[in-house]
Amino acid sequence: MIARRLYYAIKPYMGWRLRLVLRQILATLTLRRSRRIWPILESSGAQPEGWEGWPEGRRFAFVLTHDVEGPLGVERIKQLASIEMELGFRSSFNLVPEGEYRTTKALRDWLAKEGFEVGVHDLHHDGSLFRSRDDFNRQAPRIKAYLREWQASGFRAGFMFHNLDWMRELEIEYDASTFDTDPFEPQPDGAGTIFPFWIPPENGKRGYVELPYTLVQDSTLFLLLREKTSEIWKRKLDWIADRGGMALVNVHPDYIAFDGQSPSAREFPLARYVELLDYVKYRYAGAYWNVVARDLASWFRSQKQLAVTVNGSAGN
Repeated sequence: MIARRLYYAIKPYMGWRLRLVLRQILATLTLRRSRRIWPILESSGAQPEGWEGWPEGRRFAFVLTHDVEGPLGVERIKQLASIEMELGFRSSFNLVPEGEYRTTKALRDWLAKEGFEVGVHDLHHDGSLFRSRDDFNRQAPRIKAYLREWQASGFRAGFMFHNLDWMRELEIEYDASTFDTDPFEPQPDGAGTIFPFWIPPENGKRGYVELPYTLVQDSTLFLLLREKTSEIWKRKLDWIADRGGMALVNVHPDYIAFDGQSPSAREFPLARYVELLDYVKYRYAGAYWNVVARDLASWFRSQKQLAVTVNGSAGN
């Protein structure tokens, strides 16, 4: 915790190149000691008790999410969404309400009209939300206001920081700030499952669905580890499909080099992401359930309530 606070205190004074090099060095060291738990943690493939599978007998769920970090990412939203539409997919775009950019209602409405989802991504995206309970309590009302204004049901914290107890205060339908296993994150405590799970109500605060990401983030794979192919994505996806889990990925439009341009040190080729989408579309045709995070959470909650009703008591 002390190291994390120190890093985010000095981060604004370090250039991005220095930050990237330091993170690449740390990622290389982390990889050497984490091969037993990453990218696959075998125990996370265990199906939850009472699990009855996905809708329509689909083999696994395939959920696409995008955290939009800065103005460049905003400029690329429609381009990325259009590529996904061409391939028959829909995704969730998580937008920062009060960070380095502002989004227009027209853009959010366009995404909704085309079948995409808009979620709230932190408040400032500066690492301060979970710094203390006081910091969280100060920011939570603003986050809730944006959730209402944007008619959003989902949340993801910046840098995947999380406190699943505190987040009940946000009155969300789902959160997506965790992962099954990811030792490269600044808060690396994984959820240990490739399935959605329920955070129950407590002290008068309602429960919500937790959706951990289960495919490595693009920034880790291509910027920190400097992978040249999408093979790690494909291998993990095959493993998830074999276990009937949820393949949820987080891809940042900020880091994608579009239009055949040579990627900068902060980017990776669009082809790597398209390879993943093509792989799922053709290898697993008819076997996957592509749904936006909001709708998966709604389905999961309905299944939970149905199970509780069958057992003779009211659901929460």
